[in-house]
Amino acid sequence: MIRDALKKLLDDNEKEVKRLRRKVEIINELETEYMALPAEEFSRKTANFKERLKQGENLNDILPEAFALVREASRRTLGMRHFDVQCIGGMVLHEGRISEMKTGEGKTLVATLPAYLNALEGKGVHIVTVNDYLATRDSEWMRPIYEYCGLSVGLIVHGLNYDERRYAYSCDITYGTNNEFGFDYLRDNMVIAPDHMVQRDLHYAIIDEVDSILIDEARTPLIISGEGDKPTNLYYQIAKFIPRLVNEEDYKIDEKAHLVTLTEEGVRKVEKYFNVDNLSENMELAHHINQGLKAHGLMKRDRDYVVKDDQVIIVDEFTGRLMFGRRYSDGLHQAIEAKEGVKIEKESQTLATVTFQNYFRMYKKLAGMTGTARTEEEEFRKIYGMDVVVVPTHMPMVREDQPDFIYRSEAGKFQAAVDDIVERYRQGQPVLVGTISIEKSELLSDMLKKRGIPHQVLNAKHHEKEAQIIAGAGEKNTVTIATNMAGRGTDIVLGEGVKELGGLYVLGTERHESRRIDNQLRGRSGRQGDPGESRFYVSLEDDLMRLFGASTIEGVMDRL
Repeated sequence: MIRDALKKLLDDNEKEVKRLRRKVEIINELETEYMALPAEEFSRKTANFKERLKQGENLNDILPEAFALVREASRRTLGMRHFDVQCIGGMVLHEGRISEMKTGEGKTLVATLPAYLNALEGKGVHIVTVNDYLATRDSEWMRPIYEYCGLSVGLIVHGLNYDERRYAYSCDITYGTNNEFGFDYLRDNMVIAPDHMVQRDLHYAIIDEVDSILIDEARTPLIISGEGDKPTNLYYQIAKFIPRLVNEEDYKIDEKAHLVTLTEEGVRKVEKYFNVDNLSENMELAHHINQGLKAHGLMKRDRDYVVKDDQVIIVDEFTGRLMFGRRYSDGLHQAIEAKEGVKIEKESQTLATVTFQNYFRMYKKLAGMTGTARTEEEEFRKIYGMDVVVVPTHMPMVREDQPDFIYRSEAGKFQAAVDDIVERYRQGQPVLVGTISIEKSELLSDMLKKRGIPHQVLNAKHHEKEAQIIAGAGEKNTVTIATNMAGRGTDIVLGEGVKELGGLYVLGTERHESRRIDNQLRGRSGRQGDPGESRFYVSLEDDLMRLFGASTIEGVMDRL
């Protein structure tokens, strides 16, 4: 039954790709004609397309010519010609669907095709990325294509003033991050007069790394808040008290459910220390104790958050990036501040809030790109009404994904992983090592230092050097240790002589709860037909294995 469903899925995808290939043939037939166009004709063509739309034609009628125009503009301005499969990807996006394209297949360039076409309606197109760096890079990189065709490009990043934002949204195509688009929507909802709003109607959005934004962060609320007035000294008292409690005896931690609960003995100790008769009747104290236990028992420094400049900053578990300005709710952030001994900020009062899921569903048309969407296809269809089309690669994929190595202990796993890294380094093969936390990346870094292996570390603490580190990660004799942040948006280009050594070797040091995150790490290697290899090292002490059945595997290992 599952096999039949899978076969149908693959057959449907093949039919879609075949249908779109026929349109690509029409685009290809126009290529010679468009190559002969003088430069000044490109803006005239854009004006002509707009006029034809006013006369009653629709975007699908104009699509082949518009795509052919953008392809030629790209060839002239950037020296990059859209491959046929990139045109297929562009058509999928124009149809308001999700284009699954493998890493290195040029998603940034693909977006220019539907962005140009839909911008012809004059209602604005938003291209959404996961961080300011990518939004800035992509807008500057693709700008010459749009401007050659007579369209304007805006950029929305952190730190812009009202006039700059208003101008960016008035452009034909606007690049920005999901956070910035969402917060501008909230701010617009708080203005008194409509002419003070910065955004136009939400017309068409293309979301890069769509799985990250619409699935991983779907329920993340964007919150604009004002200052509340709750006292903070109780947090400090609780932070001093909690180390007196004993795990298992006074409280129990359920990591899977992300809960910490007091035992009867724990309740007794709380009542005695805080001089209350019945904790269950003192809701405020019970709530503060609960958040304090979570802060001490579940939240780990350098995994869930970092302390920087005397502030507690959340680390995004999916991207590994610091989430400046975001705070845990319900007093958890204050409890962590008390635990770390930094200044406790007042609890805030919510003035306006929206989740990414609700915000992006307001667009009249929504499309997305990613290297890994098929695993979440059901969710995309159910929540957003978006199908996934898997676009073929331009060149066959030749990366070798090796089976996992499983070890009893974390120490044994890291030792074996370091031995593997040292061996590859001596051969000259570049290695990208994926870790799931800052803490683990620094542990591995120390082990490599002891072995005398030069390497770069890329995590939320060193994010400023991200582009520079990733750009060099494919050179000979290079070892790069990275948290999840290396998994998004930046291609690793192989240096001279690296193909002969087997390409980039990706070594994962732990499995992530989301298989898609693991696939993204693997996808850093083997781009556009390059050779490559990947392997995960796993131990029974890893969080995922511990929580989901390590004892069963251990029993099997005992019998081997």
